[in-house]
Amino acid sequence: MKIAVPREVHPDEQRIALVPDEIRKLVKAEHEVVVETGAGAGSSYTDEMYRQAGANIAASSDELYKDAEVIFKVRPPQKAEIGKLPQGCLLISFLEVLREPGIAKDLAEQNVTAVGLEMVPRISRAQSMDALSSQASAAGYKAVLIAAEAIRKYFPMLTTAAGTVRPARVFVLGAGVAGLQAIATARRLGATVEAFDIRSATKGEVESLGAKFIEIDLGESGEGEGGYAKEISEEAKKREHEVLKEVMSKCDVVVTTAAVPGKKAPVLVTEDMVAAMKPGSVIVDMAVEQGGNVVGSRPGQRVDVNGVTIIGPINLPSQMAIHTSQLFARNIVTLFNHLVQDGQLTLDFADEITAGAVITHAGEVVNKKAKELLA
Repeated sequence: MKIAVPREVHPDEQRIALVPDEIRKLVKAEHEVVVETGAGAGSSYTDEMYRQAGANIAASSDELYKDAEVIFKVRPPQKAEIGKLPQGCLLISFLEVLREPGIAKDLAEQNVTAVGLEMVPRISRAQSMDALSSQASAAGYKAVLIAAEAIRKYFPMLTTAAGTVRPARVFVLGAGVAGLQAIATARRLGATVEAFDIRSATKGEVESLGAKFIEIDLGESGEGEGGYAKEISEEAKKREHEVLKEVMSKCDVVVTTAAVPGKKAPVLVTEDMVAAMKPGSVIVDMAVEQGGNVVGSRPGQRVDVNGVTIIGPINLPSQMAIHTSQLFARNIVTLFNHLVQDGQLTLDFADEITAGAVITHAGEVVNKKAKELLA
Protein backbone atom coordinates (compact mmCIF):
# COMPACT_ATOMS: atom_id res chain seq x y z
CA MET A 1 0.00 0.00 0.00
CA LYS A 2 1.11 3.58 -0.59
CA ILE A 3 1.47 5.40 2.74
CA ALA A 4 1.70 9.21 2.86
CA VAL A 5 3.08 11.23 5.79
CA PRO A 6 2.28 14.96 5.58
CA ARG A 7 3.96 17.83 7.37
CA GLU A 8 1.86 18.84 10.37
CA VAL A 9 0.35 22.30 9.81
CA HIS A 10 -0.63 23.10 13.41
CA PRO A 11 1.72 25.92 14.54
CA ASP A 12 2.61 24.27 17.86
CA GLU A 13 3.23 20.79 16.45
CA GLN A 14 6.78 19.47 16.07
CA ARG A 15 6.03 15.74 15.94
CA ILE A 16 5.81 13.56 12.86
CA ALA A 17 3.73 10.41 12.46
CA LEU A 18 6.53 8.16 11.16
CA VAL A 19 10.24 7.96 11.96
CA PRO A 20 12.91 6.28 9.79
CA ASP A 21 13.09 3.07 11.87
CA GLU A 22 9.39 2.36 11.36
CA ILE A 23 9.61 3.23 7.68
CA ARG A 24 12.26 0.53 7.23
CA LYS A 25 9.82 -2.03 8.64
CA LEU A 26 7.02 -0.87 6.34
CA VAL A 27 9.26 -0.90 3.27
CA LYS A 28 10.46 -4.39 4.19
CA ALA A 29 6.79 -5.42 4.25
CA GLU A 30 6.54 -4.11 0.66
CA HIS A 31 4.65 -0.90 1.42
CA GLU A 32 5.58 2.32 -0.37
CA VAL A 33 6.15 5.32 1.94
CA VAL A 34 6.13 8.97 0.83
CA VAL A 35 7.04 11.79 3.24
CA GLU A 36 6.36 15.46 2.57
CA THR A 37 9.58 17.47 2.44
CA GLY A 38 10.50 19.04 5.78
CA ALA A 39 7.89 17.02 7.68
CA GLY A 40 10.45 15.67 10.14
CA ALA A 41 12.33 18.91 10.78
CA GLY A 42 10.66 19.61 14.13
CA SER A 43 11.66 16.15 15.34
CA SER A 44 15.23 16.44 13.97
CA TYR A 45 14.64 13.95 11.13
CA THR A 46 15.95 15.19 7.78
CA ASP A 47 14.65 14.35 4.31
CA GLU A 48 17.89 12.48 3.70
CA MET A 49 17.31 10.28 6.75
CA TYR A 50 13.92 9.35 5.33
CA ARG A 51 15.42 8.61 1.91
CA GLN A 52 18.00 6.33 3.49
CA ALA A 53 15.18 4.48 5.28
CA GLY A 54 13.53 3.79 1.93
CA ALA A 55 10.96 6.58 1.71
CA ASN A 56 10.33 8.91 -1.21
CA ILE A 57 10.15 12.66 -0.59
CA ALA A 58 7.25 14.69 -1.99
CA ALA A 59 7.83 18.36 -2.75
CA SER A 60 4.22 19.36 -1.99
CA SER A 61 1.05 18.06 -0.37
CA ASP A 62 -0.54 17.66 -3.81
CA GLU A 63 2.32 15.39 -4.87
CA LEU A 64 2.20 13.59 -1.53
CA TYR A 65 -1.48 12.67 -1.71
CA LYS A 66 -1.48 11.56 -5.35
CA ASP A 67 -2.59 7.90 -5.38
CA ALA A 68 -2.05 7.61 -1.60
CA GLU A 69 -4.01 4.77 -0.01
CA VAL A 70 -3.05 5.44 3.62
CA ILE A 71 -2.38 8.70 5.50
CA PHE A 72 -0.55 8.80 8.83
CA LYS A 73 -0.91 12.03 10.85
CA VAL A 74 -0.46 13.30 14.39
CA ARG A 75 -3.01 16.10 14.71
CA PRO A 76 -6.59 16.06 13.37
CA PRO A 77 -6.73 17.26 9.76
CA GLN A 78 -8.00 20.77 9.25
CA LYS A 79 -10.89 21.48 6.87
CA ALA A 80 -8.55 22.33 3.97
CA GLU A 81 -6.52 19.15 4.58
CA ILE A 82 -9.63 16.97 4.56
CA GLY A 83 -10.51 18.30 1.12
CA LYS A 84 -7.14 17.05 -0.18
CA LEU A 85 -7.45 13.52 1.19
CA PRO A 86 -7.92 10.93 -1.58
CA GLN A 87 -11.40 9.42 -1.76
CA GLY A 88 -11.44 5.96 -0.18
CA CYS A 89 -8.12 6.33 1.66
CA LEU A 90 -7.36 5.14 5.21
CA LEU A 91 -6.48 7.92 7.68
CA ILE A 92 -4.93 7.09 11.06
CA SER A 93 -4.44 10.07 13.37
CA PHE A 94 -5.58 11.70 16.57
CA LEU A 95 -9.02 13.02 15.53
CA GLU A 96 -10.45 14.41 18.81
CA VAL A 97 -13.87 13.46 17.50
CA LEU A 98 -15.46 13.50 20.97
CA ARG A 99 -14.52 17.17 21.32
CA GLU A 100 -15.25 18.14 17.69
CA PRO A 101 -17.71 15.57 16.31
CA GLY A 102 -18.17 17.59 13.11
CA ILE A 103 -14.84 16.24 11.84
CA ALA A 104 -16.44 12.78 11.57
CA LYS A 105 -19.13 14.14 9.26
CA ASP A 106 -16.53 15.90 7.08
CA LEU A 107 -14.38 12.76 6.79
CA ALA A 108 -17.40 10.60 5.95
CA GLU A 109 -18.39 13.03 3.20
CA GLN A 110 -14.85 12.71 1.79
CA ASN A 111 -15.33 8.91 1.84
CA VAL A 112 -12.32 8.46 4.13
CA THR A 113 -11.95 5.47 6.43
CA ALA A 114 -10.84 7.42 9.51
CA VAL A 115 -9.29 5.83 12.58
CA GLY A 116 -8.99 7.90 15.77
CA LEU A 117 -5.98 6.97 17.87
CA GLU A 118 -7.59 8.46 20.98
CA MET A 119 -10.45 5.97 20.58
CA VAL A 120 -8.30 2.84 20.85
CA PRO A 121 -9.79 0.97 23.83
CA ARG A 122 -7.67 0.63 26.95
CA ILE A 123 -7.39 -3.14 26.96
CA SER A 124 -4.32 -5.34 27.35
CA ARG A 125 -3.93 -6.38 23.71
CA ALA A 126 -4.22 -2.75 22.53
CA GLN A 127 -1.49 -1.35 24.80
CA SER A 128 1.09 -1.26 22.01
CA MET A 129 -1.34 0.86 19.93
CA ASP A 130 -2.21 3.28 22.75
CA ALA A 131 -0.81 6.59 21.54
CA LEU A 132 -2.72 8.54 24.19
CA SER A 133 -0.73 6.79 26.90
CA SER A 134 2.67 7.04 25.19
CA GLN A 135 2.22 10.78 24.69
CA ALA A 136 0.73 11.38 28.15
CA SER A 137 3.74 9.75 29.79
CA ALA A 138 6.07 12.19 28.03
CA ALA A 139 3.81 15.07 29.05
CA GLY A 140 3.95 14.06 32.72
CA TYR A 141 7.73 13.95 32.60
CA LYS A 142 8.00 17.35 30.94
CA ALA A 143 5.51 18.99 33.32
CA VAL A 144 7.73 18.20 36.31
CA LEU A 145 10.80 19.57 34.54
CA ILE A 146 8.90 22.80 33.89
CA ALA A 147 7.97 22.98 37.57
CA ALA A 148 11.56 22.30 38.65
CA GLU A 149 12.80 25.14 36.43
CA ALA A 150 10.20 27.56 37.81
CA ILE A 151 10.34 26.78 41.54
CA ARG A 152 13.53 28.68 42.50
CA LYS A 153 14.41 25.83 44.88
CA TYR A 154 16.28 22.54 44.85
CA PHE A 155 14.12 19.47 44.42
CA PRO A 156 16.41 17.06 46.36
CA MET A 157 17.58 17.32 49.96
CA LEU A 158 21.14 18.62 50.12
CA THR A 159 23.58 18.48 53.00
CA THR A 160 26.24 21.17 52.66
CA ALA A 161 28.80 22.98 54.79
CA ALA A 162 26.23 25.76 55.07
CA GLY A 163 23.63 23.38 56.44
CA THR A 164 20.88 21.09 55.14
CA VAL A 165 18.38 22.06 52.45
CA ARG A 166 15.02 20.34 52.74
CA PRO A 167 13.65 18.56 49.65
CA ALA A 168 10.84 20.17 47.70
CA ARG A 169 7.38 18.87 48.44
CA VAL A 170 5.44 17.93 45.29
CA PHE A 171 1.76 17.07 45.08
CA VAL A 172 0.38 15.35 41.97
CA LEU A 173 -3.37 15.39 41.34
CA GLY A 174 -4.44 12.47 39.19
CA ALA A 175 -2.66 9.11 38.96
CA GLY A 176 -3.27 8.15 35.36
CA VAL A 177 -0.42 7.66 32.90
CA ALA A 178 0.65 11.33 33.00
CA GLY A 179 0.32 11.54 36.77
CA LEU A 180 2.33 8.39 37.43
CA GLN A 181 5.15 9.62 35.20
CA ALA A 182 5.05 12.99 36.97
CA ILE A 183 5.35 11.20 40.31
CA ALA A 184 8.25 9.06 39.08
CA THR A 185 10.08 12.07 37.62
CA ALA A 186 9.68 14.18 40.77
CA ARG A 187 10.95 11.27 42.85
CA ARG A 188 13.97 10.81 40.56
CA LEU A 189 14.75 14.49 41.06
CA GLY A 190 14.74 13.92 44.81
CA ALA A 191 11.49 15.56 45.86
CA THR A 192 9.12 14.32 48.54
CA VAL A 193 5.98 13.38 46.60
CA GLU A 194 2.34 12.97 47.51
CA ALA A 195 -0.52 12.15 45.15
CA PHE A 196 -4.28 11.87 45.04
CA ASP A 197 -6.77 10.26 42.69
CA ILE A 198 -10.46 9.66 43.30
CA ARG A 199 -9.91 6.13 41.97
CA SER A 200 -8.74 4.34 45.09
CA ALA A 201 -7.40 1.48 42.95
CA THR A 202 -4.45 3.70 41.97
CA LYS A 203 -3.08 3.73 45.52
CA GLY A 204 -0.82 0.72 44.95
CA GLU A 205 0.69 2.23 41.80
CA VAL A 206 1.39 5.52 43.54
CA GLU A 207 3.03 3.86 46.52
CA SER A 208 5.12 1.58 44.27
CA LEU A 209 6.81 4.74 42.94
CA GLY A 210 7.77 5.89 46.43
CA ALA A 211 5.05 8.51 46.86
CA LYS A 212 2.47 8.89 49.60
CA PHE A 213 -1.15 8.40 48.55
CA ILE A 214 -3.53 10.92 50.13
CA GLU A 215 -6.64 9.03 51.20
CA ILE A 216 -9.99 10.83 51.33
CA ASP A 217 -13.24 9.21 52.42
CA LEU A 218 -15.50 10.43 49.61
CA GLY A 219 -18.39 8.21 50.64
CA GLU A 220 -18.65 6.86 47.09
CA SER A 221 -16.59 5.30 44.30
CA GLY A 222 -14.66 7.46 41.84
CA GLU A 223 -14.17 4.66 39.32
CA GLY A 224 -15.64 5.39 35.89
CA GLU A 225 -15.94 3.75 32.47
CA GLY A 226 -12.79 2.71 30.62
CA GLY A 227 -10.53 3.15 33.62
CA TYR A 228 -11.17 6.90 33.85
CA ALA A 229 -12.47 8.81 36.85
CA LYS A 230 -16.17 9.66 37.01
CA GLU A 231 -18.08 12.71 38.19
CA ILE A 232 -18.65 12.66 41.94
CA SER A 233 -21.40 14.23 44.05
CA GLU A 234 -21.25 17.76 45.47
CA GLU A 235 -20.90 16.34 48.99
CA ALA A 236 -17.90 14.25 47.89
CA LYS A 237 -16.38 17.28 46.14
CA LYS A 238 -16.68 19.26 49.37
CA ARG A 239 -14.80 16.58 51.35
CA GLU A 240 -12.16 16.39 48.62
CA HIS A 241 -11.73 20.17 48.59
CA GLU A 242 -11.11 20.42 52.33
CA VAL A 243 -8.37 17.80 52.34
CA LEU A 244 -6.67 18.94 49.13
CA LYS A 245 -6.57 22.54 50.33
CA GLU A 246 -4.79 21.46 53.52
CA VAL A 247 -2.22 19.36 51.61
CA MET A 248 -1.57 22.08 49.03
CA SER A 249 -0.93 24.70 51.71
CA LYS A 250 2.22 22.75 52.66
CA CYS A 251 3.47 22.03 49.13
CA ASP A 252 6.01 23.74 46.91
CA VAL A 253 4.76 22.28 43.61
CA VAL A 254 1.37 21.02 42.47
CA VAL A 255 0.95 19.22 39.15
CA THR A 256 -2.62 18.59 37.98
CA THR A 257 -3.23 15.89 35.37
CA ALA A 258 -6.96 15.15 35.43
CA ALA A 259 -8.41 14.94 31.91
CA VAL A 260 -10.84 12.61 30.13
CA PRO A 261 -10.83 12.51 26.29
CA GLY A 262 -13.73 14.46 24.82
CA LYS A 263 -14.81 16.06 28.08
CA LYS A 264 -14.03 19.34 29.80
CA ALA A 265 -11.37 18.90 32.45
CA PRO A 266 -12.71 18.93 36.03
CA VAL A 267 -11.82 21.93 38.20
CA LEU A 268 -9.75 20.57 41.09
CA VAL A 269 -7.95 23.68 42.33
CA THR A 270 -10.08 26.67 43.29
CA GLU A 271 -9.12 30.26 44.11
CA ASP A 272 -9.07 29.66 47.87
CA MET A 273 -6.79 26.64 47.40
CA VAL A 274 -4.31 28.75 45.43
CA ALA A 275 -4.54 31.48 48.07
CA ALA A 276 -3.63 28.93 50.76
CA MET A 277 -0.32 28.10 49.06
CA LYS A 278 2.99 29.68 50.04
CA PRO A 279 4.42 32.54 47.93
CA GLY A 280 7.00 31.08 45.55
CA SER A 281 4.97 27.91 44.99
CA VAL A 282 4.30 26.62 41.48
CA ILE A 283 1.24 24.96 39.94
CA VAL A 284 1.46 23.24 36.54
CA ASP A 285 -1.97 22.65 34.99
CA MET A 286 -1.51 19.87 32.44
CA ALA A 287 -5.22 19.97 31.53
CA VAL A 288 -5.25 23.66 30.57
CA GLU A 289 -6.07 22.88 26.91
CA GLN A 290 -9.19 20.94 28.00
CA GLY A 291 -10.50 23.81 30.11
CA GLY A 292 -8.07 23.45 33.01
CA ASN A 293 -7.98 21.85 36.44
CA VAL A 294 -6.94 25.14 38.04
CA VAL A 295 -9.01 28.31 38.32
CA GLY A 296 -6.95 31.10 36.76
CA SER A 297 -4.74 28.97 34.49
CA ARG A 298 -4.28 30.21 30.92
CA PRO A 299 -3.13 28.15 27.90
CA GLY A 300 0.49 28.88 27.10
CA GLN A 301 0.89 31.43 29.89
CA ARG A 302 2.43 31.85 33.32
CA VAL A 303 0.14 33.69 35.70
CA ASP A 304 1.18 35.10 39.09
CA VAL A 305 -1.50 34.95 41.79
CA ASN A 306 -0.26 36.50 45.04
CA GLY A 307 3.20 35.02 44.54
CA VAL A 308 2.00 31.61 43.32
CA THR A 309 2.96 30.87 39.70
CA ILE A 310 0.30 29.03 37.68
CA ILE A 311 1.70 27.55 34.46
CA GLY A 312 -0.53 26.35 31.61
CA PRO A 313 1.77 24.50 29.19
CA ILE A 314 0.35 23.52 25.81
CA ASN A 315 1.12 20.44 23.72
CA LEU A 316 3.76 19.07 26.06
CA PRO A 317 4.43 15.95 23.94
CA SER A 318 5.50 18.21 21.07
CA GLN A 319 8.22 19.66 23.30
CA MET A 320 9.72 16.15 23.42
CA ALA A 321 9.30 15.60 19.69
CA ILE A 322 12.25 13.26 19.06
CA HIS A 323 11.11 10.60 21.50
CA THR A 324 7.36 11.22 21.27
CA SER A 325 7.54 10.84 17.47
CA GLN A 326 9.35 7.52 17.93
CA LEU A 327 6.71 6.26 20.34
CA PHE A 328 3.83 7.59 18.26
CA ALA A 329 5.22 5.92 15.13
CA ARG A 330 5.39 2.55 16.89
CA ASN A 331 1.79 2.95 18.06
CA ILE A 332 0.46 3.92 14.65
CA VAL A 333 2.31 1.17 12.75
CA THR A 334 1.08 -1.46 15.21
CA LEU A 335 -2.51 -0.28 14.75
CA PHE A 336 -2.05 -0.18 10.97
CA ASN A 337 -0.82 -3.78 10.99
CA HIS A 338 -3.89 -4.74 13.01
CA LEU A 339 -6.21 -3.24 10.38
CA VAL A 340 -4.37 -4.31 7.23
CA GLN A 341 -3.83 -7.94 6.25
CA ASP A 342 -1.87 -9.02 3.15
CA GLY A 343 -1.83 -5.48 1.80
CA GLN A 344 -5.62 -5.04 2.11
CA LEU A 345 -7.67 -3.07 4.60
CA THR A 346 -9.56 -5.70 6.59
CA LEU A 347 -12.05 -4.26 9.07
CA ASP A 348 -13.62 -6.70 11.52
CA PHE A 349 -16.19 -4.68 13.46
CA ALA A 350 -16.70 -7.61 15.82
CA ASP A 351 -13.20 -6.83 17.06
CA GLU A 352 -13.18 -4.46 20.04
CA ILE A 353 -10.18 -2.45 18.80
CA THR A 354 -11.60 -1.94 15.30
CA ALA A 355 -15.09 -1.13 16.54
CA GLY A 356 -13.73 1.38 19.05
CA ALA A 357 -11.18 3.17 16.86
CA VAL A 358 -12.77 3.32 13.38
CA ILE A 359 -14.81 6.51 13.14
CA THR A 360 -15.91 6.61 9.49
CA HIS A 361 -16.05 4.03 6.70
CA ALA A 362 -17.71 3.74 3.28
CA GLY A 363 -19.07 7.29 3.47
CA GLU A 364 -20.73 6.86 6.85
CA VAL A 365 -19.99 7.62 10.49
CA VAL A 366 -19.78 4.14 12.01
CA ASN A 367 -18.47 4.82 15.51
CA LYS A 368 -21.24 4.58 18.11
CA LYS A 369 -20.04 7.48 20.30
CA ALA A 370 -19.48 9.77 17.31
CA LYS A 371 -22.94 8.99 15.94
CA GLU A 372 -24.53 9.81 19.29
CA LEU A 373 -22.79 13.19 19.40
CA LEU A 374 -23.94 14.02 15.85
CA ALA A 375 -27.54 12.95 16.46
